[in-house]
Amino acid sequence: MSYITTTEERKHVISLVDLSEHETLEIINRGVEYANGTVELGHQLKGKIVGIYFTKTSTRTRTSFSTAALRLGAQIISYGPNDLQINTGENMSDTLQVLSQMLDGLVVRTGGSPDLLRTFANQKRMSIVNAMTEDEHPTQALADLTTLKRYFGEISGLEIIYLGEGNNTAVALALALAKFSNVKISFFTPPNYQIDPQILQYAKQQGAAKNTVINEYHDLKFLPGNADVIYTTRWQTTGTVKLDVNWREVFEPFAITQELMSKYPNAIFMHDLPAHRGEEVEAEVIDGERSIVFEQAENKAHSAKAVLEWCMQ
Repeated sequence: MSYITTTEERKHVISLVDLSEHETLEIINRGVEYANGTVELGHQLKGKIVGIYFTKTSTRTRTSFSTAALRLGAQIISYGPNDLQINTGENMSDTLQVLSQMLDGLVVRTGGSPDLLRTFANQKRMSIVNAMTEDEHPTQALADLTTLKRYFGEISGLEIIYLGEGNNTAVALALALAKFSNVKISFFTPPNYQIDPQILQYAKQQGAAKNTVINEYHDLKFLPGNADVIYTTRWQTTGTVKLDVNWREVFEPFAITQELMSKYPNAIFMHDLPAHRGEEVEAEVIDGERSIVFEQAENKAHSAKAVLEWCMQ
């Protein structure tokens, strides 16, 4: 795997692989401070201009970064999928040179290959934030770990069960949690919908150095006896299409039900949203007292502040 590293002039959040344990924890702790209301807002990015470039749909991520930039004192320019002249044939290098001379940061969701983001980051004047590509959703994991830190006080030592597709959210969780010690995360993914084996192996190796165990299973008979967190995502990930017409039958055993939650009476429920009640999760679970999905969504805004500040100050 090849990943862009940060430049001396500007820092980027392209992949969690690029962030050290210290940098990851720095962003998470700052997100907690923002969430707790202990930081005075408005001066961190005063005078900065942030571009918000989304070619795919978004509710939480786009809103969180837009409001975060504004609350930190920056101004924003939003671009839709058809707004830039790359759609009429302009060379990407020319587009980037222009944007980097006018913007201080660019938050990007392409939903496609990360190669474009690596191209975006190949300049020294403008910070790039990956707001989701097909292979990884790093800012989602940073928000999720901010949520875990707020709720539990510590991330180390947690036991987490993830059920659902091995998508970009699952990848980001594996890469992020591999930076912390004594964590146990068990991914239960449908057959043929697993985490990319190369990325999973990388996360397992990184985690092993910290006594963190990351495993993936395709059969619920391997469910562990304990869990602090039950996590799922929607089955139809943004920008993806399942080729198997019978895919729902394959996914059904991996739904989060009240029966499953009853096996873990002390576990909270998390979901990156949007949710489809009656598919990946029963309404009684996501709307129940152990669900913290809307606190989790709110924390995306606080985490976005921390990401932008870390990149652009």
